[in-house]
Amino acid sequence: MSKPTLEPQAILQAWIPFKELIGVTSVRTAEEHAQAIKIIDVLLETTRGNEGHPLTEVLDYLANQVEVYEDEHFPIPEATPREVLLFLMDQHRLKQEDLADCASQGVISEILSGKRAISKEAAKKLARRFHVSADLFIRPLSKPLLQVIDTSNKVKS
Repeated sequence: MSKPTLEPQAILQAWIPFKELIGVTSVRTAEEHAQAIKIIDVLLETTRGNEGHPLTEVLDYLANQVEVYEDEHFPIPEATPREVLLFLMDQHRLKQEDLADCASQGVISEILSGKRAISKEAAKKLARRFHVSADLFIRPLSKPLLQVIDTSNKVKS
């Protein structure tokens, strides 16, 4: 069975109420960005990672709009695993000794000074500690950090 051909007027009749309800359907300004982030937070709380939830498609749509805006307005350079660790430590106001559950203070010191790479085991422990992907600590990033981590401790994909 084929779907009926949609008429532009029918699309418009569905779109206008949706747009009025959501308040933002594209992200071109800082205000629209802020509004979209608020809606995304509500949708994340509602869907709770359930890919089958009916609102997941709305969440994906808005997240894509935000991503395009952020890629243009908030570019983030590539980061080494060491730089990622320094960033996360700064964001969480941590010192080397606070990471004793991930590696010894000596190892952390060598990592931060650039004398040692982060081992896979330490990367896994750091990932659990900061609620991020272990890949952040293993290789330089070519994607913006905003797509991978969120300082509110939510993992982004």
